[in-house]
Amino acid sequence: MSGLDQIDRKILNLLRQNARIANVDLASAVGLSASACLRRVRLLEESGTILGYTVVTGTVSGEPTIAVIVNITLERQTEEVFDRFEAAVRKHPEIQECFLMTGGSDYLLRVQAESAADFERIHKEVLSRLPGVLRIHSSFSIRNVLAPRRKR
Repeated sequence: MSGLDQIDRKILNLLRQNARIANVDLASAVGLSASACLRRVRLLEESGTILGYTVVTGTVSGEPTIAVIVNITLERQTEEVFDRFEAAVRKHPEIQECFLMTGGSDYLLRVQAESAADFERIHKEVLSRLPGVLRIHSSFSIRNVLAPRRKR
C-alpha cells in the first residue's frame, strides 16, 4: 500500500470495517467532500488497491460459523500437482481462502464450518479427497478479532 496518503489509508480502514458505509458518511469521517471522497474510492478501485467488496455471512440458523485454518502438505511440489489441487479447491464453497505458502506446508486454507461435526464432514468428504494431499493439519479458531461484533 505504498503511495497511499493518510486519507486513502483512512478510507480503506473505514471500508474494511463497513464496506456499505454511505459515501457522505465516509467523506465526513475522512474530512473530504462527498464528491472528492467518491473520486478517491474510484481511484482506489481502478488502481487495484480495492479489489472488490464482499459479504460476511452467518448460518441459516443465525449461529456463528467456525473458521478452521487448515495446513495442507502435498505429495509432490510440481506444477501439475499444484494446478490439480487448486482447480479442485475452487469447486468447494466451504473453502473460503486458499494460499500457496512457503515453509512447513504447501497451502493454508480457511474453511467455514457450522460445527465440529460439520467440519468432520468437510474433512472426510472434501479435504481428504483433494488431489495430491499427503498431510492435513487443522486448527479451530476461537474468534476473529478483526470481524465486526454481532449485535445481540
